Amino acid sequence: QVQLVESGGGLVQAGGSLRLSCAASGGTFSSYTMGWFRQAPGKEREFVAAIIWSGGNTYYANSVKGRFTISRDNAKNTVYLQMVSLKPEDTAVYYCAASRIPSAVEAQYDYWGQGTQVTVSS
Repeated sequence: QVQLVESGGGLVQAGGSLRLSCAASGGTFSSYTMGWFRQAPGKEREFVAAIIWSGGNTYYANSVKGRFTISRDNAKNTVYLQMVSLKPEDTAVYYCAASRIPSAVEAQYDYWGQGTQVTVSS
């Protein structure tokens, strides 16, 4: 059983930056693909980014490509999401999740954090 705890959310102006962190415990962190998803008010949860166990491959949603960077530190059991050039439409609850396979599909993620709120003001 893997426990995931996100942090780093907050309120930022458009054009600003935030870095989200997700600390994992209770499992072999380095064996999992880690992903970030988000859910805006009134919308379904959507894929944002993913990174495979070694960090050698990353995947991004088109809407964040070039602005968000996912990374991981297996020694610290932590995955990060660096977000720059934030837009009001990035406002959402951001969730980190762990999957046994590389995937952008929500249903293939086995473990989820509780989420952290990101609000981007215009």
